[in-house]
Amino acid sequence: MADKIKKFFAKKKADAKFKLAGPGRKLNSEVPSSSSRSKNQQDVYRPPKRNELSAEAKAAADAALARVTKTKDTKEFNTSLAAIQAQVRRELEAERKAKEVEQHKDEQSEESVEHKEYTVQGVFFRCPLVSDEILPRKDWKVKIKDFLYEQLSDEKGLTACLIIYNCNTKEKAEQCVETMIKYLENIQNNPNEEKYKKIRMSNRIFCDKVRNVEGAMEFLAAAGFQEIEIDNEPFLIFSEERLETPDQLTILIEALKCSEPIHLELDRNIQVLLPSQVVKKTELPPEFFRVSAEELKREQQLKTEAIEQATILQTKAMRERQELRVVNRYKFSLLRVRFPDGVYLQGTFNVYEKLSQVHQFVLSCLQNESAEFSLISPTGQKFSHEDYEKSLYDLRLVPTIVFNFLYENEWKSCTEYLKAELMMLIQSL
Repeated sequence: MADKIKKFFAKKKADAKFKLAGPGRKLNSEVPSSSSRSKNQQDVYRPPKRNELSAEAKAAADAALARVTKTKDTKEFNTSLAAIQAQVRRELEAERKAKEVEQHKDEQSEESVEHKEYTVQGVFFRCPLVSDEILPRKDWKVKIKDFLYEQLSDEKGLTACLIIYNCNTKEKAEQCVETMIKYLENIQNNPNEEKYKKIRMSNRIFCDKVRNVEGAMEFLAAAGFQEIEIDNEPFLIFSEERLETPDQLTILIEALKCSEPIHLELDRNIQVLLPSQVVKKTELPPEFFRVSAEELKREQQLKTEAIEQATILQTKAMRERQELRVVNRYKFSLLRVRFPDGVYLQGTFNVYEKLSQVHQFVLSCLQNESAEFSLISPTGQKFSHEDYEKSLYDLRLVPTIVFNFLYENEWKSCTEYLKAELMMLIQSL
């Protein structure tokens, strides 16, 4: 049975192939016409036969294909490049905006420093020898210099000596004075030695210690020296004939030894404040500090470290060193005295002034300048007689402190405190 089935399917397949080949015909029979073809044969699609391309057509086709391929590749490359450029532009824009934000923060920080509201406007001084004005130290330096140069024509020697002390750093002035004293004493002690009467201006010691010091050349001119060129080299030559008086050298030597910078008196910059004007945090101006802005920044960093160290058990010596490190930052101290009526008296003091000078200052501001009173520390303790002879630095009353005022003895019932003209200062604040 199995064989019969196989034969059956084999025959069916052979018949199917035969039918697909079309109707059969004899070899000597005529070719049937198109009208005699069967309907099925007419419906079968036969693709038209295409002629082979010529050489010119092939070249044109290849060129067209190359152009299409090149355009596609270029487009893809340009698209990639544009993406990169766009990314770069975005990053540059982001960087620019970040810089603008940072710059804006810096400007705001600078403005806040510039417009910071200080408790006092600065530290001020008096100089009775020059004028009755009250000015900051830097303004006094300019004013004193102008004042001294105006006096040169009247008293050249002594004025030049003061210029040396007041218009140069302390180190430069001291070196210059020491060198010129040797010049003059050598001439005075050896009047017949010509070598002491001649100074080569190219000499290293003269150039380093004398020539570039303000007032030095004017002083030497007043001491009888004149600039003369010898063998194409400048010298200062001394001549007694140029001295105003026979004892001029002695006077000038004494002037060099005894002169000193013109003293400035610290102005108390008195202010009388109401309680509402004292509640704000005390902000001292840079003039109060002995250290620079960079050092102050470093001190702020040290504060953070100090907070961490606060939890560590410290010895007395360690605490004192840390306390001194803070106190040494300041040149001046802002002191306030609180009176029982709520008014505050404020003044500026040098850290090396004694507590007795603070007491005298307060006394000069009272209506009753003969009154007995005490200044009470913030902890409620009275200062002893020994304390009044100590400096504010030694008592650690730096940089700010608030004393409480207390009348003593028969003055305890007194309710009048500051002078009327000082109370008027409240209205001007």
